[in-house]
Amino acid sequence: MNGLSPLVLILLIVFDILIVVGVAYFATRFLLDRFKKEESAKLEVVLSNAKEKARTIELEAKDKALKSLQEGESEINRRRQELSREEERLQKRRAELDHKVERLEQREIALNKRQSSVDKRVNDVEKMYNDQLVELQRVSQMTVEEARKELLESAEKEARNDMARIIRQIEAEARQEGEKRARELIADAIQRVASEHVSEVTTSLVSLPNEEMKGRIVGRNGRNIRAFEQAAGVDVIVDDTPEAVTVSCFDPVRREVARRALDRLILDGRIHPAHIEKILAEEQREVDRAIVEAGEQAAYEANVPGLHPEILKVLGRLRYRTSYGQNQLAHAVEVSKLAAIIALELGADVETCKAGGLLHDLGKAMDHNTEGTHASIGAEFARRHGVNVKVVNTIASHHHEVEQESVEAVIVEAADAISGARPGARREDLEQYIKRLRALEDIANSQKGVSQSYAIQAGREVRIIVRPEDVDDLAATRLARDIARKIEETMQYPGQIKVTVIRETRAVDYAK
Repeated sequence: MNGLSPLVLILLIVFDILIVVGVAYFATRFLLDRFKKEESAKLEVVLSNAKEKARTIELEAKDKALKSLQEGESEINRRRQELSREEERLQKRRAELDHKVERLEQREIALNKRQSSVDKRVNDVEKMYNDQLVELQRVSQMTVEEARKELLESAEKEARNDMARIIRQIEAEARQEGEKRARELIADAIQRVASEHVSEVTTSLVSLPNEEMKGRIVGRNGRNIRAFEQAAGVDVIVDDTPEAVTVSCFDPVRREVARRALDRLILDGRIHPAHIEKILAEEQREVDRAIVEAGEQAAYEANVPGLHPEILKVLGRLRYRTSYGQNQLAHAVEVSKLAAIIALELGADVETCKAGGLLHDLGKAMDHNTEGTHASIGAEFARRHGVNVKVVNTIASHHHEVEQESVEAVIVEAADAISGARPGARREDLEQYIKRLRALEDIANSQKGVSQSYAIQAGREVRIIVRPEDVDDLAATRLARDIARKIEETMQYPGQIKVTVIRETRAVDYAK
């Protein structure tokens, strides 16, 4: 190359450059053509996909349009059917209204005809009335004024007779009410001055310090309890009651002796047959002394002196006797005081009433040992110990077993009833009390027309609410009488029970 000329060299260089440029041109052209072909192919694919999607969208749009068209046609058909049914109902209603209008027109025509007939009959009746009035005047030979005058005189005479009868009835009711009111005032005064006392119930329950004491009371093979029961004449019940035993006996005095003795034995702790007999003997003497003191104290409180010691001893035994929870000794003293007050007001023999009231239940201290009623037993015992004959009669007759021979006997009977029946004098145990209240309500509820019933005032009153549509005022009065009679026939109770029937009618409205 060193031998070449610069021109040739330049030409060669230019030639190489041209070759390179040509190669680059053709290579670039080739690449551009290839790129255009690839882009054209891609564009064709894109266009094909777009056309396919457009075709799909067009088909879906046609389907939706067709579906909407079908739904619109079905809705139009449904509306047309509803309009058709509504038109049929309207036509039917129009026909019914036309029929009703036609019937009303026919009824109006019939009423007009009937009104004409009625008017004609009224005219005929007025004419007949006038003719009849003229005929009556002719037959009776009296004018209308004269007949009216005679009728008024007859009515006035009858009214005067009714007025006289009513006046007599009112006077009789006034006398009866006056007597009733007087009795109520006397009873109220007696209740205010009645002596107070505490109702004592002899208890047969003996408390134990612990459960082990039951075993000591029973003893080995029951030796101690058998010895105690045999010596005291009572039954000792050792059951599941915690820390307690029960002493049972029909004789209240023996029961009290046994209770005291058992209390002492428990405190002492020495429980064996020999010591049991000793304690029982000591307590028997204590109870006998307490009985005599109780009888003397009762005679002192009632101001009845000069009674035989045996009577005082038997009277003191009533301290351990109760009736419906009312202590019989306190009851006897109260009856004596009430009888004395009544006798003083009525001018009767006060001393006889005091003695009769104190001794009227004397037989209750002996009726478990002697045959007969307590009134007859007490009267016979008093007679044997020198009590006045009039007092003996008050004792024997206070339950009408014999004839009452004096006003003092009646007074003692009244005082006995007041003491036993006044509020708070007697009480029942809870079980009997609940049974009595339930029996009262059952009797009331068994009657026809009764809605509700309530036993109130501790069972001394029962209130009955009736259904006003089933029971009128007269029936309510009869219902109260029937329930009271049924209570008397089927139940036992102290005092009296008030039966109240309530009939209530309510009218309710609302202001809007």
